[in-house]
Amino acid sequence: MTQLVLASASPARLQTLRNAGIEPVVIVSGVDESQLDGLPPAELALQLAELKCAAVANRADVPSGALVLGCDSVLDLDGVALGKPGDPEEAVRRWQDMRGRSGVLRTGHSLRDTATGRVAAATASTTVHFADVTDEEVAAYVATGEPLVVAGAFTVDGLGGAFVTGIEGDHHNVVGVSLPLVRDLVAELGRSWTELWAPR
Repeated sequence: MTQLVLASASPARLQTLRNAGIEPVVIVSGVDESQLDGLPPAELALQLAELKCAAVANRADVPSGALVLGCDSVLDLDGVALGKPGDPEEAVRRWQDMRGRSGVLRTGHSLRDTATGRVAAATASTTVHFADVTDEEVAAYVATGEPLVVAGAFTVDGLGGAFVTGIEGDHHNVVGVSLPLVRDLVAELGRSWTELWAPR
């Protein structure tokens, strides 16, 4: 078995990996996500993922020979990268802009093999269609606090799921980590996805 290190504090990413049979070690990167403001959404997501991966990969508490995975997600709405809203007012404005429309959830993935130093990286993109929610639904949703802690101010696997009418692409990517893409990156590094599975 090869140990996977998740360089992210996201509980949704952790749960997605656990559901796929992987029990990662979580080491939060502490990267300042605001340092790359102004980049196009796909590039921003990938560069933040690479920074998070690099920040964790050389730490002493990373298990020997582990694969380190950094991820970052943004919602691409009309070419603008939307991360976590700064406050409830911004979350309300976001939903007023998003409702009845579609955006593209872009998640950058950077995977480093600490045994070889090799890195494989790519961005996964999934189109998300939003319901034409009412002002009352927006206010109630924002009041739960959920939209304040997630990229794009929505979830597909939580309270926000009822406000997403459909997706085109990988569902897991919208949650925060594209399992098929990570499998491809693992293979690119000459490793096997199934060697990441925790013993049963």
